[in-house]
Amino acid sequence: MTRTGFPTMSDFENARRNMVDCQLRPTKVTDIRILDAMGGLPREMFVDKAHQGIAYIDEDIEIAPGRHMMEPVVLARLVQALDIGPTDSVLVIGAGTGYDTALIGTLAGPVVAVESDPQLVETASMLINHLGIDNVAVVEAPLTEGYPAQAPYDLVFVAGSVPEIPAKIADQVSTGGRVVAVVGGAENGLLGRACVMTKIEQGLSSRPIFDAGTQPLPGFESAAEFVF
Repeated sequence: MTRTGFPTMSDFENARRNMVDCQLRPTKVTDIRILDAMGGLPREMFVDKAHQGIAYIDEDIEIAPGRHMMEPVVLARLVQALDIGPTDSVLVIGAGTGYDTALIGTLAGPVVAVESDPQLVETASMLINHLGIDNVAVVEAPLTEGYPAQAPYDLVFVAGSVPEIPAKIADQVSTGGRVVAVVGGAENGLLGRACVMTKIEQGLSSRPIFDAGTQPLPGFESAAEFVF
């Protein structure tokens, strides 16, 4: 820390190392690509100045009213379950300020991230461009609609908890493709269940992987169509 009490660049670098060594490695995050990417991605850039000192805490961080950046361990384990290949096309539901999307962009082929809040779209686009991640497009769209213009996608990442995956989003996944999300829990105060879902002819086949108290994405509670 400086004499003014604000974190320095070296403070953030130490925080990133501690996040990887003390949060991610002990919690079954073994993919070296994810560990390296999160060890190099400046998470503090994606929160406001008031939250930069806690940017690497293992909790969700509010980035806008009703919107949160997912805690590092849950994010890393979900991305690991997605098993991203370097040519995979990915749809991100809920770009937020762009941290999750930037991480996925370092691992994948083309990435489309939808965000319903125009200010968050502007912020995420600016930060991702600043970092030189040029395979990502952040677009303004309702979160529950996905982005059918670029479908089908190999993979879908949902950046928050949802009651279920809407059929409109499931329809944008290629056969054999995967969706990861935290399903249920947040609205009734219970833990949700992180799930990896595989697209089959009948819809999505879901497999639970761990419990998570992830904050909900807005709009999904009123969605009319769901894949069960």
